[in-house]
Amino acid sequence: MPLTEIAVRNAKADAKPVKLFDGGGLFLLVTPEGGKRWRLKYRAAGKEKLLALGVYPDVSLKQARTRRDDARRLLAEGTDPGEQRKADKASREERAANSFEAVAREWLEKKRPNLAPASHVNIARRLEAHLFPWLGAVPVADVTARKLLDCARLVEARGHHGEAHRIVQEAGKVMRYAIATGRAERDPSRDLKGALTAPKGSNHPAVTDPRAVGDLLRALHGYKGTFEVASALRLAPLVFVRPGELRMAEWTEFDLEAGEWRIPAARMKMGEAHIVPLSTQAIAILRDLKPVSGRGRFVFPSMRNRDCPMGENTINAALRRLGYSRTQTGHGFRAMASTLLNEQGWPADAIERQLAHIERNGVRAAYNRAEYLPERRKMMQAWADYLDAQRQGAQVVPIRSVA
Repeated sequence: MPLTEIAVRNAKADAKPVKLFDGGGLFLLVTPEGGKRWRLKYRAAGKEKLLALGVYPDVSLKQARTRRDDARRLLAEGTDPGEQRKADKASREERAANSFEAVAREWLEKKRPNLAPASHVNIARRLEAHLFPWLGAVPVADVTARKLLDCARLVEARGHHGEAHRIVQEAGKVMRYAIATGRAERDPSRDLKGALTAPKGSNHPAVTDPRAVGDLLRALHGYKGTFEVASALRLAPLVFVRPGELRMAEWTEFDLEAGEWRIPAARMKMGEAHIVPLSTQAIAILRDLKPVSGRGRFVFPSMRNRDCPMGENTINAALRRLGYSRTQTGHGFRAMASTLLNEQGWPADAIERQLAHIERNGVRAAYNRAEYLPERRKMMQAWADYLDAQRQGAQVVPIRSVA
């Protein structure tokens, strides 16, 4: 006869396990230690099987009967409830392993060798403070543009517009890693263009007056810090790449005989490989640096860990030491080159291509990686000669592009 709640509550342990049947295969197993466990006996594929339905009193008689009925419905549909439970558990474990937080931490660990310790800490802090509390447990494949936007708007509401944009950027990197590793289909961060308030623009301070350029270059050549930082300061105006592209430069990217630096797409802001023609002055700096850092991976390694690149604030800190805290930044060398090269009459397309600015015409961009390269080689050497003349204080007429 069916069990009652009183009978279940008063069931006593014995020297051997006791089974109290309720009906439909459901029974209460009373262990010698006094434990009371709900079990369901059923047959599937010609075999007798047992399914655990919980422990009394956490699972009441009524709840146990509901679970029994659910299992029997699965059997009626041709599904083994025990196998279904295993599949559900495996699915939950897979979803937990592929949660946004799990994938983000995996991505960040993969990036660690290429990040300065401070950068690694900053990215981890941003993820932990602004994304993990709301998206951490969400399967990465289920992250939507709306969920990501909600996280960013919480930060935006506090007036931190730049940080809100950086949150979306970091999430996008995680999502693209998830796509590459087969755990997501698309990157929702791409759908948020224009959804956030644009941060107030702030130009990177840059010296663009020719006379002041000479003073700056003399200061750079007189820098008394480490040889690697001094070399980076001297090379920066000659190549005018983005600071991150410079500090993370690897020796394998350089062909000093050919006078070329080929930066892979993965390290470029626009995701397109970039060629930097090297002037004779740039090659000389790199040849002098080769015996110092050439045995390692990075051209400009961190002094604390030679397996990591120079820190992201190193160049700006060196410029501050030289007295250029408000007038010049590492990124400002790009504005310096752009302004003066345009004034000297070099073709705007060649300058923009050398700055690795995105080509908005998609058809044109497909053929644009090496476009203007002969002109750019000539321009980069003329630019280096011009900087030398400014540093030496000579009165020179800039070498202009010949049409």
